[in-house]
Amino acid sequence: MKIIWLGHASFRIEIEDAVLLIDPWLAGNPSFPDDRRADVLAGTTHILLTHGHFDHASEVADIATETSAPIVGIPELCGQFEGLEAIDFNKGGTVDLAGAKVSMVQATHSSSTGAGYAGTEAGFMIGGEGHMIYVSGDTDIMADMDWMGDFYQPDIGILCAGGHYTMGMHGAAYAAKRYFNFMTVIPCHYKTFPLLAQDAQPLIDGLPGVDVKTPEVMEPLSF
Repeated sequence: MKIIWLGHASFRIEIEDAVLLIDPWLAGNPSFPDDRRADVLAGTTHILLTHGHFDHASEVADIATETSAPIVGIPELCGQFEGLEAIDFNKGGTVDLAGAKVSMVQATHSSSTGAGYAGTEAGFMIGGEGHMIYVSGDTDIMADMDWMGDFYQPDIGILCAGGHYTMGMHGAAYAAKRYFNFMTVIPCHYKTFPLLAQDAQPLIDGLPGVDVKTPEVMEPLSF
């Protein structure tokens, strides 16, 4: 299994027989090297969206057209991509994506596109190859993390941690300690803009005993 950070909140996850792009924002993403686009899209099987904001979903139609991969997410957001294949489901639901089991879970944020209402924000639990990955999406700390950690028992957390629009480094560390038992944490939604946290050291310091990985963009992490 490989997890590759694409900058900001975008990831490529190779798990089971699936190649999942999570909130793929490549063009216009100041953290992403444009000359690596083809590498990211190669073999893509599914595109997962946590919500509709531009830094998560603005490029999805182009990527779906280029890769022929279905868009996976909440119905109101998927419904805005007319003419493109979609797998819509909702919180509490689980879909099998080429062997990876993906469940949609709660997040607390907001969600809209230029077309307006885009359903509600979400996170994902992605299971396969002996791991469970929690993709928080854009969220603050929330009490729902209590049952989510207990029920799904994720060992890897991909946590938004940049602050201002989401929980920050200290908040992410608090949530990880209180609600989860992660072996590995990967921060995201940081370093992209000056408003966001530029350094993950507070998260690292706040999670002794947890392997907090801060890869460079396009550096694969193998599990």
